[in-house]
Amino acid sequence: MLEFNKDNFSQEVLECKGLVLVDFWSPKCEPCMELMPEVEKLAEEFKDKVKFGKVNIVENRRLAIGQKVLGLPTIIMYKDGEKVWELTKDFTVEDLKTHIQEVL
Repeated sequence: MLEFNKDNFSQEVLECKGLVLVDFWSPKCEPCMELMPEVEKLAEEFKDKVKFGKVNIVENRRLAIGQKVLGLPTIIMYKDGEKVWELTKDFTVEDLKTHIQEVL
């Protein structure tokens, strides 16, 4: 998974053609830390169809606020730079996989 931050987010996500999944997380967020290995598995499974990356909101607070991330964990799917869907807080890995498959 790629590391997105304030310096590369616009180029890697907003200006990107195709699908980009962004995992907004924090090292202090236990659900985020539990979810991350599962997201990394999905990144491997869908690597030919979706670009996967993550944003540490502690280091990129303004970026997270700019993307209207209000709770953690939050995963947002972008298509051609536009937000397609967002999952926040109470969701399962199965929910995430279903959402990914729906936009392919």
